[in-house]
Amino acid sequence: MKKILGIRREDKNKWEQRVPLIPEDLKRLKDISGIDAIVQPSQIRIYPDDVFRENGAIVEEDLSRADTIFAVKEIPLDLLAAGKTYIFFSHTIKGQTYNMGLLKRLMELKCNLIDYERIVNEKNQRLIFFSTHAGYAGIIETLFAFGQKMKLKGIDSPLVQIRQAYEYTSLEDAKGHIKQIAHQIIEKGLPEELSPLIVGFAGDGNVSKGAQEIMDLLPIIEISPGQLDGIRKQGSVERNHIYKVVFREQDMVTPLSGDFELQDYYDHPEKYESAMDLHLPKLDILVNCIYWTAKYPRLVTKAYLQGQTSSGMESRLSVIGDISCDIEGSIEITKAGTMPDKSCFTYFPEADAFEDGIQQNGITVMAVDNLPCEFSKESSMFFSNVVKEFAGDIVSADFGKTFDELQLPYPIKKALILHNGQLTYDYTYLEEFI
Repeated sequence: MKKILGIRREDKNKWEQRVPLIPEDLKRLKDISGIDAIVQPSQIRIYPDDVFRENGAIVEEDLSRADTIFAVKEIPLDLLAAGKTYIFFSHTIKGQTYNMGLLKRLMELKCNLIDYERIVNEKNQRLIFFSTHAGYAGIIETLFAFGQKMKLKGIDSPLVQIRQAYEYTSLEDAKGHIKQIAHQIIEKGLPEELSPLIVGFAGDGNVSKGAQEIMDLLPIIEISPGQLDGIRKQGSVERNHIYKVVFREQDMVTPLSGDFELQDYYDHPEKYESAMDLHLPKLDILVNCIYWTAKYPRLVTKAYLQGQTSSGMESRLSVIGDISCDIEGSIEITKAGTMPDKSCFTYFPEADAFEDGIQQNGITVMAVDNLPCEFSKESSMFFSNVVKEFAGDIVSADFGKTFDELQLPYPIKKALILHNGQLTYDYTYLEEFI
């Protein structure tokens, strides 16, 4: 029986140009494993249809011949077919209300569901992700927002030259431009009103690493959270560098009693409270890169921001780059995800109100929820390079066998949320959300 995989057309919005498997990797699968690919046509995909054809793929609308269908984003309910194996970001593992209908429909159709987010190794480390590229685009968008906000305040700086991520022709183009801006900061310095400029990164995972990789192209001095007070007291003596501080779990929360223990925090977050109130007034920019669910303390709350305003306490925080983009989550004022062409909104604590766009006053939030799309080619290549290693095993697997008998590599079996429409062992907790 011929092995065929399908690639669904991404159509969630005009920015979604990514593909889970790039043309060259589909050709490799065909040449090495004899797997044919059917790719739905697309007018917006970063790789044109002809490039898929040139690499041996069939470009047609009908994916019915493919038992295994790869996508990036969620698939609309009316396009799901019975008995298929689907691989995409389902956004269900936190019990997300907005996707429980999707999970239920896949169960009714007796489908198999593999979620990229849960493809992990034995150390529970994710193997397939767009996180790094979200970090790349997210910090560029955040610095763009800061530069524009300062311009509205009448403060000009080299940072105002930073463009939005999607306006660059490539990731390398963006890096090259930021290096040019770095030279200007070294040679001419930042305006006195911005110095010392301090950027805080919440988290040190893949998202943060990507964001810091771009940030480190600028002239950076890294400090610890404990050094923040000292830097602020020095005033504006350092104008030719930007200060960077990374907050890890032990910096972001404090135990209600006893000492901080990382595993205890993961297991019992209710025993801890946020410590970010101590740090936030000392930052100019906060870049949020953490994984968050409702059981964990928030980093930024409305109550904190409103309290700062009503008390008249001085706070320099003016821009939050919420790369994680959990709606009303770790950043409570993230009211909605945004699109690249309308990337920001601004929160005014004194009125508990929002305005679209970058405003002179208030806290401006960058909350683009599909940041890797801004570097679609690079992120697709990075992603596909790992997906291709598992694609053959997935397409060749006999899903008619019991879960225990099913032959799949450990990371893929770990990511199998549904097997023939049934929640697998690790995901039975989702029953309470359906």
